[in-house]
Amino acid sequence: MALRRLDNQRDLKTSGTLNSKQRINEMIRVPQVRVISDSGEQLGVMNTAEALGVARAAGLDLVEIVVDSKPPVCRITDYGKFKYQQKKKQTKQHTHQSKTKEVWLHPKTGEHDILVKVAKAKEFLINKDRVQVTVKFRGRELAHMEEGTKVLNKMIDALEEVSKIESPPKRANKQVVCILAPK
Repeated sequence: MALRRLDNQRDLKTSGTLNSKQRINEMIRVPQVRVISDSGEQLGVMNTAEALGVARAAGLDLVEIVVDSKPPVCRITDYGKFKYQQKKKQTKQHTHQSKTKEVWLHPKTGEHDILVKVAKAKEFLINKDRVQVTVKFRGRELAHMEEGTKVLNKMIDALEEVSKIESPPKRANKQVVCILAPK
């Protein structure tokens, strides 16, 4: 029969209670803590019972903020408000990753089809994505590059209010490409 080693610190770390949860009020078991008031003022190092008494007198909670320091840092605050602010900070850190979306056109693309493509490109630009407008040429269309340039310029003019030109129109093989960025 194997003997099980009882290592409280390791058990706490693996169960997640030490790292993931905030200790509050009576859950704080260290003899002394460094205390910060609700207004952010340093109250200094106190006995845990004394700090808990100060928090209770203010009608607030004693929340452990920095566990690793000696002595641990605790703040006198409303725990519900503290949790809300922590959650708000985490969601605020999530930012939109800009992507490049592509819209294809042809020199013979009709007016209504161009308006549909403009609406889709506006949607991309409003969502903070870049838009690559590509005019593709097939067969004999290569002989009339100016027609493709006209279609591209219509598209650029229609998107002028929500975009700026990141790279001007360039010819590449059988297509003309222009990249628009959100303003």
